[in-house]
Amino acid sequence: MSFDSSAYLVFFVLVLAVYWTIPQRFQNYFLILASFFFYGFVHPWFLLPFFATTLIDYFVANRIECATTGRRKLVVISVCANLGLLAIFKYFHFFLENTAAVLDLLHIHVPMPVLRIILPAGISFYTFQSIGYVVDVYRGHVRACRHLRDYALFVAFFPQLVAGPIQRAGDLLAQIQRPRRLQPAAAYDAAFLLLWGFFKKLVIADNVAVIADKVFALRSPSFPILWTGVLAFAIQIYTDFSGYTDIARACARLLGFEITRNFNHPYLANSPSDFWRRWHISLSTWIRDYLYIPLGGSRISGCREILNIFIVFFLVGLWHGAAWNFVLWGVYYAVLTMLYRVAARLFPQTWSHIPGSNVLCVLVMFIFTNIGWLIFREHDIAQLGRDLILSPTAAPATDWFFARYLAAIVFLYSLPLGFHLWWDIARKNNAGAKERWLPWIALAQSGVAILLFFGILVLRSDAPGEFIYFQF
Repeated sequence: MSFDSSAYLVFFVLVLAVYWTIPQRFQNYFLILASFFFYGFVHPWFLLPFFATTLIDYFVANRIECATTGRRKLVVISVCANLGLLAIFKYFHFFLENTAAVLDLLHIHVPMPVLRIILPAGISFYTFQSIGYVVDVYRGHVRACRHLRDYALFVAFFPQLVAGPIQRAGDLLAQIQRPRRLQPAAAYDAAFLLLWGFFKKLVIADNVAVIADKVFALRSPSFPILWTGVLAFAIQIYTDFSGYTDIARACARLLGFEITRNFNHPYLANSPSDFWRRWHISLSTWIRDYLYIPLGGSRISGCREILNIFIVFFLVGLWHGAAWNFVLWGVYYAVLTMLYRVAARLFPQTWSHIPGSNVLCVLVMFIFTNIGWLIFREHDIAQLGRDLILSPTAAPATDWFFARYLAAIVFLYSLPLGFHLWWDIARKNNAGAKERWLPWIALAQSGVAILLFFGILVLRSDAPGEFIYFQF
């Protein structure tokens, strides 16, 4: 069930009405049932691996807390079970395809089983969330759940189940285990966030997706046409994924929960590290805390540091999908991160004193980010190679004119992102505003909400697409 479907709107309104009507002691049970219905709405068998993950980690975590020996082995059992399920559903066909390709190169012809497995939605997200919980129990950061009800809701909570954000047990479990109340101010902010999320998805993402999809469907796009398509995809993937996150956060807030913010204006990043502090924050912090730091983090240097960075970004790329373009995308960011670190060590504080240097750094990083998005979007590796060597001088003048026209359309659809950035800055600057200004701020927000609502009605795309991160 997709957030931008009429079925979800009906479902959520009914859930909201029942949830705030029933006694608090039944609310968690009701949310579990609602979450199971939401997740199994299209493919009920998706619930089977989900149940397996939930039961394994619930019992393993409780055993870890009680055990005096063998605790690390229990963590290994949990990690292997979770990653094993993920590997079977997400990477099994990828492994068979590449094994067959290698054997063909060696002129060894072995019949491979034909097995098409539908990827359960959100498996990458809830697998990492569940592993994080077990590791946190092992480290003593959280207590193991005594009630299966609470842990099942932690994993199944439907607003963030399919595409995150990946929640930490210390944050979400604490909210699950205490009574919740809906405050009018929180409901007001949630309604605004919900409209903004739908606007980003239905108006911005789905409209610029038409341009991106048509460009990437071309067999031999010229340099300006290709990179206009990449720019469109950059806007599409950001507004699509962050729009989902905003809707998830808004729905959770209306249910009395607060979940993690997953984006912080990533295209204002001035370096690869800064980009990953702003993009898909819940994944990048998960990788940092459960993989990068245990490998040694920034405490080591030399070849080990390079190896760790490559391991981390290789896995980040592979997490996004079972295809070589995602692996190359991860390796690209590993190389880019290392180059930036080397440059920072060779030329410390070289540019910081120059006026406008940060703007230049942001523009350069945005170009690098778009190169990354080309790698991410282009699934044909041979075509990717041809794309990367296109010459701007080989394109005819008509293509440059048409590319400017397409870029102008992308720019117009992106304008609300600039207004949102200004709005975020204004809200932070007025966080301590005097009481007399608060009604005016609320009135301005209400006016923007009305514009968003009518914008969705009038400007929404005629060709809506599924959320991109549902496939991961």
